[in-house]
Amino acid sequence: MRVKVLSRNPADYLRETKKDIHKVPRNYDPSLHPFEAPREYVRALNAVKLERVFAKPFLGSLDGHRDGVHYMVKHPTALSKLLSGSCDGEIRLWNLPTRTCVRTINAHEGFVRGLCYHPSGEYFFSCGEDMTIKQWSSEAPKKGQEEEPMNTILGKTPFHSMTHHWSENKFATCGQQVDIWDEQRSEPIRSFTWGVDSVGSVKFNPVEMNLLGATASDRSIILYDMRGSAPLRKVILKLRSNTIAWNPMEAFIFTAANEDYNLYTFDMRRLDMPLNVHKDHVSAVLDVDYSPTGKEFVSGSYDKSLRIFPCETSRSREVYHTKRMQRVVCVQWSLDNKYILSGSDEMNVRVWKAQASEKIGVLRPREREAFNYSAKLKEKFQHHPQVRRIARHRHVPKAIHAAAAEHRIIRAAQKQKEVNRRIHSKPGAVPFVAERKKHIIGEVE
Repeated sequence: MRVKVLSRNPADYLRETKKDIHKVPRNYDPSLHPFEAPREYVRALNAVKLERVFAKPFLGSLDGHRDGVHYMVKHPTALSKLLSGSCDGEIRLWNLPTRTCVRTINAHEGFVRGLCYHPSGEYFFSCGEDMTIKQWSSEAPKKGQEEEPMNTILGKTPFHSMTHHWSENKFATCGQQVDIWDEQRSEPIRSFTWGVDSVGSVKFNPVEMNLLGATASDRSIILYDMRGSAPLRKVILKLRSNTIAWNPMEAFIFTAANEDYNLYTFDMRRLDMPLNVHKDHVSAVLDVDYSPTGKEFVSGSYDKSLRIFPCETSRSREVYHTKRMQRVVCVQWSLDNKYILSGSDEMNVRVWKAQASEKIGVLRPREREAFNYSAKLKEKFQHHPQVRRIARHRHVPKAIHAAAAEHRIIRAAQKQKEVNRRIHSKPGAVPFVAERKKHIIGEVE
């Protein structure tokens, strides 16, 4: 005789705890749920509303500097450490989880113009307007001992920026020229010049490690190869670029922060036209840094705000500001892709969440499932007018709102003027120029 026995898994219908909710079995047959799309739309609308309700990106402020924060650099291996340099020559080492300053160094006379860690994180370098490069140990001196640099290099001109090679014991500085230094020597092993008065910033490529890019006072962006004897290529824009940031996932892509309120993403293999023009700031963009994933970057501006841009879009997805924050001079994106750090003129370093509404801390499995479900719903209905309107709306300071409205009027007037000139001119006399080409003067090889 054959007997069939019913077997059930208790986990399918029993509660884990007494306070848990009862599990209700459901039949997911589409024919039994004719109003599934309207229900999902309502859920997407509620999800995007709750996202704005819980958007609280500001986490805390690190105060202690006695002058404006001019430069910051993150530790290459430790997430909890941050170095910041101020306009009075002081360097501070911060413990981010406790939001405390663990070390203070009176390093330079005048501005701290550059900071960079060795890839191992065992020591770091600083440079300033006092024409010196100093090497410091990452370990604080013992109690009673004075803070002394491990090594000091005297330069011939003031330095404007510095960057360390990602694998070798070499670093680069810029001022009146770009110099490549070996850590064991007191003279540069190579110098690059290309007919400019001064070079404002320099950055090593994290993928193609022998390449570096620099921004110069003649409104140009210059590319160098450390193995060569001369610069590679140069592109000249209408206004000066303040700094560049390399994409950590794509070797040829970099983004420049420009004085004309825009950011330009270039492919270094073709500099005659940027891949994208990122617009939303209403004043000069002073710094830019990529996320570790290479999909987004953060920018800090003279208009007292930070903006987060996806690489593929021309508009920002997020804007951060506070009442007390002044001009944002430097920004950094943490290596765990969760936090953003900003330094500004009013002597504070601020910590922000990269995702404004993200919950910080341990998530239970049901919470994680709910967040993932909401994210998929928002992605599915992202182009619906109501969902898109709520997701894109941001409150900004009155000055930024008024300036943005004024810039829209100016751009509309310029566009209409070009249309009128084309209508009242001979055919071909007023050619069409792509928006991405309008800001580029030319490329020099």
